[in-house]
Amino acid sequence: MSIAPVTVGDIAGAIAALAFAYLVWRLGSVVGKAGEILDETRVGVKGLADGSVPLLGEVTTTVATTNEQLARIDTVTTNIASMSANVNALTSLFAATLGGPLVKVAAFSYGVRAAVGQRRTQSDAAETNTRAKGRHGK
Repeated sequence: MSIAPVTVGDIAGAIAALAFAYLVWRLGSVVGKAGEILDETRVGVKGLADGSVPLLGEVTTTVATTNEQLARIDTVTTNIASMSANVNALTSLFAATLGGPLVKVAAFSYGVRAAVGQRRTQSDAAETNTRAKGRHGK
């Protein structure tokens, strides 16, 4: 049995085969790492989705509750506007029916007070004059 002589081409072919095998091995490890990164990304997206679904449910509930409260506030505002119109009408009615006579009574009472006050002032002045004359006359 004889061994065939090894040529330079055979050695070059063996080196090329080893280089190709090394390149395939390195690319396999890069693809494996990319797969791990994609798995981690998938887990992160799944966790985000799992957390956002309940949050969206809570937001929906909050919006529904807020709409109910706004409807109640609208009812209260409508009732307050109605009450305000009623108070305005009552004030106008009071001013129309009692306003004129009440103003006349107020003016009359003011006139009476002014007259009584003026009369007291005159009587106090007369009394003061009488006292002043009596003291100087002695």
